[in-house]
Amino acid sequence: MKKFLVVFILVLFLAAGVIIYQSFLQNIPKTPTATINNQTFVLEVAKTEEEKAVGLSAKEKLNENAGMLFPFETPSYYSFWMKNMKLPIDIIYIRDGKIVTIHKNVQPPANPNENLQIYNSTAPADTVLEINAGFSEKYNFKEGDEVRLEDI
Repeated sequence: MKKFLVVFILVLFLAAGVIIYQSFLQNIPKTPTATINNQTFVLEVAKTEEEKAVGLSAKEKLNENAGMLFPFETPSYYSFWMKNMKLPIDIIYIRDGKIVTIHKNVQPPANPNENLQIYNSTAPADTVLEINAGFSEKYNFKEGDEVRLEDI
């Protein structure tokens, strides 16, 4: 009987440990990513209007496999510009998990008084991804490529 009680208590502690561990794993924040052609980018997600307005303009540089994602509620022709930007980027418009438009090697303004070009998609988009300039070319991204978003 004593042996049974010891085994029962051990099983009880083990079960409690498993439950606590699983609960801990569920509370660990996931890292948002986008994968295109087996190339994965770690993302910052601009969820609020303020975050979307600032975008990457607060950054001096962007890590090699990093990017910023701009999710939208409905597909439309969303406009982007390079106001206050300090680094060149590629702007990738996405709809239903597929690339619809890519603006490659978009340069920041040479000076604050420069007229800013407006960048749009050629088809309605529901998401925009900004990555380092030249990466669309480097990894051969093209319209129609699948974009897998995870933990957004």
